[in-house]
Amino acid sequence: MVSDLSKVDLPISKANGLPNSHYVDESIFQKEKEILLFNKWSGVAFSKDIPNNGDALPINFLGFPLLVVRNQDGEVVVFQNICRHRGMILVNEKKNIRGTIRCPYHSWSYNLDGNLRATPHVGGPGQNAHEDINKKELGLTKINSTVYLGVIFVNISGNAEPFEKVNRNLLSRWCEFDKSLFYSNTDSSFILELNCNWKLAVENYCESYHLPWVHPELNIISKLEDHYNIQEKNEFSGQGSYVYRQIEDEGKVFYDFDGLSSKWNEGAEYIAVYPNVLLGVHRDHIFSIILEPINKEFTREHVAIYYAKKESTEATFSQLRKQNFSWWKSVLKEDIFVVEGMQRGRHGKFFDGGRFSPIMDGPTHNFHNWVAKEFI
Repeated sequence: MVSDLSKVDLPISKANGLPNSHYVDESIFQKEKEILLFNKWSGVAFSKDIPNNGDALPINFLGFPLLVVRNQDGEVVVFQNICRHRGMILVNEKKNIRGTIRCPYHSWSYNLDGNLRATPHVGGPGQNAHEDINKKELGLTKINSTVYLGVIFVNISGNAEPFEKVNRNLLSRWCEFDKSLFYSNTDSSFILELNCNWKLAVENYCESYHLPWVHPELNIISKLEDHYNIQEKNEFSGQGSYVYRQIEDEGKVFYDFDGLSSKWNEGAEYIAVYPNVLLGVHRDHIFSIILEPINKEFTREHVAIYYAKKESTEATFSQLRKQNFSWWKSVLKEDIFVVEGMQRGRHGKFFDGGRFSPIMDGPTHNFHNWVAKEFI
C-alpha cells in the first residue's frame, strides 16, 4: 500500500491517482475512518438542525454515537451519546429535551452541558447518592466541536489541532462570509444518495473540468474558461468562478451579505474542506454539504442552503427560494452518474489510478496527496 501511495505524491504530470483499494477495500475503509474521519475535523450535522435551546440530535457517525445539543446559552455542544452508568444510548430521536438529558435505563440525568445531576437510587432504594459515585467525574464525554458556515464539525479522537489553526487559510480567504446565516425550513435542504465511495464525491466537486459535459446548462451561464483552480496543500481544494449571476423573480433578488468586497459582485467559490465537507459561497447565499460515508461504496450527501439576510427566508421570497433550491438540486443530481460510474470503474483491477491533467486536475491531485500523506 505504501508503494502505491508513493506514486500519488509526484508532480501532477507524472502522478497516479489513489489505488483502487481506497475505494473498494473494507480494511482500507476502516483505516480511513480512523485516520481521516475520526482523527480530523469532520462535518456531522448542520446548525439549522438544532435551532432552539434544548434541541438534541442523535447521530450515528460511522458507528460512533454522537449527541449534538444546543445548550441554554445557545451554544452547540457535542457529546458521546452514552450514559456513563452502563453505556446505554441516551437519546434515540431528534427532540427538544428542555434542560435534562435523561437515560431511559436507570434515569441517570445530565444537564445540557453534560454534567451529571441525578443518580436515583444509586445507593439503594431511596438513596440517590453514594460516596463511591463522584458526579463531578461522571459527566458526559464531550467531543471537540465547532460551527463554521452552518456546519457542525467534530474531532472525535481529540488529537487534531484547533479548527481555527487547521483551517486558518480558509477562514482568512472567506472571512467576509463568517457572519450570521439564515435558513428556511420549507425549501432549503435535501439529501442525495450516492452509490460510491465518499472520496469520489470530494474529487468530483473539486474540479470544473467536467463542467461542459456534465452540467451543460450551468456551462452556459458560467463557462469552463470562467473558472480557476483553488489549492491549499493539506487543507482544501476546489474551484472558483468569475461569473455568478443572481437568480431573479420579477426583478427581485436575494439580499447580499453586508460588507462584501467587489470580488463577490460576480464571483463565487466552491471548496472541499478535507475530509468530508463541501462549501459554496455567493454574494447572497451559501450552501454547505456534508458527505456521510455509510460504507465503502455508499454515501449520503446532506445539503443545506443558507441565506445572507433573514428577509430572504420570509414568505415574499418563497418563489425565489424554490428556484434556487431546484437549481442546486438539479446541478448536484447531475453528478450522480459520474461518481457512481467511477465507483464501478474502481472494480476494474487493471486501473492504476489514472493520469491527471497537468492543468485541470490540480484540486483533485491536491486531495489525493493529502490522503496519501496521512497514510504513509
